Amino acid sequence: MTRSRPATIIALCAVLTGSGCSTVIPGTATTTGRTATPSTTTPSEPATAQPPPPAAELELSDCTGNVIDLVGPDVDRDLTWECGTLAVPLDYADPDGERLEIAVVRGRLTGQQDGLGALLVNPGGPGGSGTDLVLNLAYTMPLDVVRRFDLVGFDPRGVNFSNPVQCVPDDYKDEIYQAEPYARDDAEFATLVEIAETVAGMCHDRYGDDLGLFNTLNTARDMDQLRESLGDEQLSYLGYSYGTTLGSTYAELFPDNVRALVLDAATDPTLGEQASTQAQARGFESAFDAFARECLANAPCAAGEDPKQTVLDVLEETRRSPLPVTGAGDRSLPVGLVLTGVISSLYSQESWPMLAEAIGSAAAGDGTGLVQLADGYTRRREDGTYSNLLEANLSVNCADTAETFTDTEIRAFIEELRARYPLFGAPIASNLLTCDRWQAPRFPLPERDAEGADPIMVVGTTNDPATPYTGAQAMAGELDSGFLLTWEGEGHTAYPKTPCVSAAVNAYLIDLVVPTDESCPAG
Repeated sequence: MTRSRPATIIALCAVLTGSGCSTVIPGTATTTGRTATPSTTTPSEPATAQPPPPAAELELSDCTGNVIDLVGPDVDRDLTWECGTLAVPLDYADPDGERLEIAVVRGRLTGQQDGLGALLVNPGGPGGSGTDLVLNLAYTMPLDVVRRFDLVGFDPRGVNFSNPVQCVPDDYKDEIYQAEPYARDDAEFATLVEIAETVAGMCHDRYGDDLGLFNTLNTARDMDQLRESLGDEQLSYLGYSYGTTLGSTYAELFPDNVRALVLDAATDPTLGEQASTQAQARGFESAFDAFARECLANAPCAAGEDPKQTVLDVLEETRRSPLPVTGAGDRSLPVGLVLTGVISSLYSQESWPMLAEAIGSAAAGDGTGLVQLADGYTRRREDGTYSNLLEANLSVNCADTAETFTDTEIRAFIEELRARYPLFGAPIASNLLTCDRWQAPRFPLPERDAEGADPIMVVGTTNDPATPYTGAQAMAGELDSGFLLTWEGEGHTAYPKTPCVSAAVNAYLIDLVVPTDESCPAG
């Protein structure tokens, strides 16, 4: 399955606007949950067969003023906002035990008529914030949908305001992101092994075996608790990237509770870790090649006459000495942030001009542009602090898989992908080290056919770098009621980027219409 990890541990959070999920954060105390308590106990096996416990009461209060302060007073839609939390079991096999607080934000258009209940949204990651995403979507997605649904964003367990998993200090995150990601020799490989072992040790020391309970199976159960607490008999859901993993897992666990699921930029549920990693490397290499072709077609290309070679040259230059950065104190551009800055702009075709300028500036000795792109991607703030994206991403990814590899196998895989995909192969292949060192229990994802569920829409983009189109084809094929909507476009995610895609998704969400034309052109 295609999932994503930060930077050297690469994070491929779904993006609608170019270089990361929405950065709007609800600034209200009512959305803040406690941090999970460290534990050395062994969690129970997931209670797949037993009925879920009754949902707790959803505690919401008006936070419209807080939201308007964040999004600005000039928005052209009048929505009322509520913020709060929902208590859920830490371990569903022990429903009366410790609880987590899931942060929830709900927006409703003033004058809503013929409401269809809640539309839950998830931006991907894992580690992306749904409370961030819902504020973005409420003011940008088609008004036809906003008129009919309460828009509900939630931070999955361990993310942002929902008992955030926090176990890696900010200064060590700097070291991780700055490290040489290509593992060209024994010493560089050993550095990545040390990083993986250190992060795994820090997080297990902080949380013990409870760390394994921050997984997709439990998040899907949390989502059903939220559906029930909202008063909806069935779930309407829009999930991007990893959000398609979450949505399809929900459908597998609760097929009768599915009303409409839109799974955009779908992951491939049939692939193991190595095949998934190779597909991801191929996807990013293909996306960079598309960027380079467009840049050269609109000459002069700011990234040079051969953009890929320009990036390789910048990598070599930063290995010798990090490049200076203007207006950022003592910051500089090290080799690790070159790759991160490039990756950050391949999610959206609209970001390609910024990428070309940043590459060109770096080639001329100024690393400012690539550092800015990388910081947006890794969620590094101006004061040097980070969100908890890295820890949340690793916790879920590693809990979701039981696969392990020897260092010899990983070294060989790195060399194989380096030869095939010179820019992205080796760094993405080295991601396998992280979960190999992860010490928390694993709760692997089930096969997902969701037998008995109503029709489920899977959306795939033909040149998606992070979740290649073949993943959407596989997801639609695996789901018993899945059907595929294809966008012949560039970038990560499709809805609501074009009128064709928007019309098909809107009709499905509102009227449960399965489209007869299952392909949309790039424009």
